[in-house]
Amino acid sequence: MKKILVTGAVGQIGSELTSILRQKYGNTNVIASDIRMPADDTIRDSGPFESMDCLDPHHITRVMQIHKVDTIYHLAAILSAVGESKPTLAWQVNVNGLYNMLEAARQYHCAIFVPSSIGAFGASTPLDNTPQDTIQRPDTMYGVTKVSGELLCDYYHKRFDLDTRGLRFPGLISHETEPGGGTTDYAVEIFYEAIRHKKYTCYLREDSSLDMMYMPDAIRAMIKLMEADPDGLIHRNAFNVTAMSFTPEQLAHEIRKHIPEFTIDYSVDPIRQAIADTWPNYMDDSAARKEWGWQPKYDLAKMTKDMIQELSQKLQRDGMNQRSRAGDSEVPK
Repeated sequence: MKKILVTGAVGQIGSELTSILRQKYGNTNVIASDIRMPADDTIRDSGPFESMDCLDPHHITRVMQIHKVDTIYHLAAILSAVGESKPTLAWQVNVNGLYNMLEAARQYHCAIFVPSSIGAFGASTPLDNTPQDTIQRPDTMYGVTKVSGELLCDYYHKRFDLDTRGLRFPGLISHETEPGGGTTDYAVEIFYEAIRHKKYTCYLREDSSLDMMYMPDAIRAMIKLMEADPDGLIHRNAFNVTAMSFTPEQLAHEIRKHIPEFTIDYSVDPIRQAIADTWPNYMDDSAARKEWGWQPKYDLAKMTKDMIQELSQKLQRDGMNQRSRAGDSEVPK
C-alpha cells in the first residue's frame, strides 16, 4: 500500500486532492502537510496531518522517516498574483522548496508529482493551440519559477532516475475552496458573487480568453498520471492539460442561463491583466491524451451547472452554521 505525502494540503488543490486520495488509498496512508493549520477539522481529523515547511529540510526528513513515504504530491507554492507582489518569497517557496522536496524524494526513493502552469509560457509563446514543446520565456516571477521547476524535475529524472511527473495546469475552478491569489481566480469569485449578489466586477477584460479546468478533472488528471505506466511517458514533467477555454463575458453568459438577473462589469487590474495577456488562449494537450489517456469530463456548460448547484448548497450550509453558532452564543450562561 502506498504512503502518500501531500504538501500544501490546506491549499485550493491540496485540500481536495487529499480527500480523494484518502478515499482511494485509505485515510492512514495519506499524510497531509502544510505550513498552515486547516481552517476546519476535516483534513486534520480524517487522517495524519503534519505541520511542515518545505523550506526546512529537517521538517521534511522527519515526516519522511516517521511515515515511510513513497509518493509525494508537492503542491506547496506561491501563486501568480501573490508572486508578483512578493517575488522573493515566490522564488524561495516555488524553487528552493521544490529543490528540498526533490532531494527528499531522491534520498527516500519516492515518486513525486510537481504541478506546473499555463504561466510557464510567455508573450513569445504561440497563444493559440500552444504546443507541448515550445518556447517558454515568461516575464513574471511565478512563470520563471514554474519553468525552473520543470527543468529541475527533468534534471532529477535524467541525472538520478527519479520518478518525476507533472502537469501544466490551466486556471482551476473549485466550489470547495475559495481563491488563493491566482490570475484566473475571477472564474471562481464570479460564482460566489453571482449567487450572493447577482452581480460581479471582473478584474480582467471581457475578451480575455484563457484555458480553464474544473477541479474534479484536475484531481483526476493528477492521479491518472501518477498511476500511468512510466514506460509510456515521454514528456513526464510538464504535460499540457486543459478542458475548456472561455472569456469572462462567455462565462457570464453561461451563468445567466441559471441566474438570469446576473450582471457583470469590469474594472481591470493592470497587473493581473498583464499576466493574463502573456498566457495562451488554449493549449494543445494531445501529448497527454496520447501518452496516458487524458480526457476531460467537464466543458463550460457542465461545469457551470455543477458549480452553481454545489456552491449554492455550500453557501446555504455555511449560512445555517453561522446562524447556529450565533444562536449558541446567545444562550444564557
